[in-house]
Amino acid sequence: MIDRRLLQHFDWILLALAMVIGGIGILTLYSAVSANAEVAELRRLVYIKQSYWLAVGTGVMILSVLFNYRWLNRLASPIYILSIGLLVIVLFAGKEVSGSQRWLVLGPISFQPSELVKISLVIILARYFSRHATERGFSLKELWKPLIWTLIPFVLIVVQPDLGTGLIVLLIAATVTIFVKIERRSLMFLTASGIAGSVVAWFFLKGYQKQRILAFLDPEGDPLGAGYHIIQSKIAVGSGLFFGKGFLKGTQNALSFLPEQHTDFIFSVLAEEWGFFGSSVVVLLYLLVVIWGLSIAIRSKEPFGTILSVGLISMIFWQAFINVAMVLALLPVVGVPLPLISYGGSSVLTTMIATGILLNISMRRFLFKE
Repeated sequence: MIDRRLLQHFDWILLALAMVIGGIGILTLYSAVSANAEVAELRRLVYIKQSYWLAVGTGVMILSVLFNYRWLNRLASPIYILSIGLLVIVLFAGKEVSGSQRWLVLGPISFQPSELVKISLVIILARYFSRHATERGFSLKELWKPLIWTLIPFVLIVVQPDLGTGLIVLLIAATVTIFVKIERRSLMFLTASGIAGSVVAWFFLKGYQKQRILAFLDPEGDPLGAGYHIIQSKIAVGSGLFFGKGFLKGTQNALSFLPEQHTDFIFSVLAEEWGFFGSSVVVLLYLLVVIWGLSIAIRSKEPFGTILSVGLISMIFWQAFINVAMVLALLPVVGVPLPLISYGGSSVLTTMIATGILLNISMRRFLFKE
């Protein structure tokens, strides 16, 4: 049972923000798969499945609130090892879809362990940094463990291949590490290494990944091939003007010009139907989630809760930022879902678990000695 004092401090604002964004996601998915009369009936079930996942995610979020989040400090290693184990299993027994082996199938349910590993990485980094934090900042010698913990899931995810999720893992780790403070020399070395690594990584990218980057630089160079996604997304977003064309009236979506409209390019559907105004509202909602999450971090009574909050909110921020920038042609197409709006049960569950842990930290800041 939860202490009544905790219920008095329940963070209704964060919960409301998550539910509103989730509700917008259901409506947008309904439009994304229903506007085209030629879409198969099974495709129409996408928004229904998303509703189920949101309901399940809400239940998991509630469970995430019931226990004391400080237990995660003690369970960090087992949680991390389990998530890495699942990533390894995916390489040998995962389900392959569209050339990527990312899913584990358990009966009627399939999920992506790469989504869950984001949270496990945040937990183990929060434990390490909270135990070893110093005023001078971390040196390279002190960062070798966090670096290994980050690179292991990054490599396992990239070989699936899933470059987008791999980049999110790196960004989460970088955000947490910079937050806890790094020595200047160490920061400069890591930055230089990251730039050099990006150059070297180009030679290891698959052909379609290179084409996406080249299409980002010059989408009109291959308008019917690699640049097609970006061009159609820009047309959809731009045609929405200020107030949009209206619900279920997006022509780019209805005429099937917009690819992956229920996953990677769901924001394009939203922008076409609700215009700049509606898009700005959604972006503002995400911004409020980030600001509120950072306020939870600031108000936390101990380092583990603070760092954990920063890591979880960075996960949500980077996914939202990259997805929106991607559909606006400000970043290459890397396949990153828009939290609680893009179709995908694993993404919804991960985001709701993160929300539940943030609620947990927010509630228990009043009972530090619990």
